[in-house]
Amino acid sequence: MKKYLYIIGPAVFFLVFALFYVITWMPNTSIPKGKSKVVLLPDSVDYEDVLDILKKDSILRISVTFDFLARRKHYPRFIHPGRYLFRGGMSNNGMVNMLRGGFQQPVRVTIHNVRTKEQLAGVVAQKLEMDSAELVRVLSDSAFLASMGMDTSTVICLFIPDTYEFYWNIPAGRFVKKMYREYKKFWNKKRLEEAKQLGLTPEEVITLASIVQEEALHKDEMSRIAGVYLNRLKKGIRLQADPTIKYALRDFDRRRIITKDLQYNSPYNTYKYAGLPPGPIRIPSKEAIDAVLHAEKHRYLYFCARDDFSGYHYFSKTLSEHNRYARKYRRALNKKRIYR
Repeated sequence: MKKYLYIIGPAVFFLVFALFYVITWMPNTSIPKGKSKVVLLPDSVDYEDVLDILKKDSILRISVTFDFLARRKHYPRFIHPGRYLFRGGMSNNGMVNMLRGGFQQPVRVTIHNVRTKEQLAGVVAQKLEMDSAELVRVLSDSAFLASMGMDTSTVICLFIPDTYEFYWNIPAGRFVKKMYREYKKFWNKKRLEEAKQLGLTPEEVITLASIVQEEALHKDEMSRIAGVYLNRLKKGIRLQADPTIKYALRDFDRRRIITKDLQYNSPYNTYKYAGLPPGPIRIPSKEAIDAVLHAEKHRYLYFCARDDFSGYHYFSKTLSEHNRYARKYRRALNKKRIYR
């Protein structure tokens, strides 16, 4: 009997060790080596849902061994919804540890060329689990925004164009809070001092930059256009910026502003109301923001699009000179039959 035990004992130990190794450390994915696959675990999933998703997405090669180890490590008690990256060659241990620890693969979201909160919410909802309507609701929550020193008109200032990383299932409130932290990073000591020298708050700089962005088709004109608007603000002259009319009317494709449009009653109508509008009319680029902070110093008070439709402008110091350029541009519009 002892002789048999000496023979069987090591064999049993070897078999148990081999089984433990296979269950824990052997690769157990159907993903080819060098490849990867993203799996989304939505909110409210339970352990059985996770197993079904991993099977349905062809992640697991042998689901029984994964299930055994997952239960041994108490994963069913620590389910974390999110976006996970499974790589070819991953073991059960690696997969369980990733899921149990909630080690998600972040999503890269690029924010640029956005005009309204609704458009922003649509861009974000395409990348994250977040519902666009929920994000619009948060961006319209006055009490929540007040905690960050913002209101429903200025909240768009938080979104400095760039590419950011988020967890796929980040809630709308935490998403906005993260953007607030990024906003504070952007407005470093140097930029804050530059805004102060202009007599503007960061929100006012961004609001003016949003108008400059709409006016300037060419980056090399941004600082000069910014200088015109700053000159008008200093002299108490209404900005009379056509892009603010388009924003008020929510007609961004309009190529020509007519006299009737100038009568539209909106706080964004800078032909009717002096000073800056209540908030940005779009998310301006970093170049436009810096163009305001480093605006060209000159004595121009007016500018008008050139009649060659090059996207450049004529700049004027007097109204009479400006009106001559404006008549040339109107004739060019009429010649091309551009009436709206």
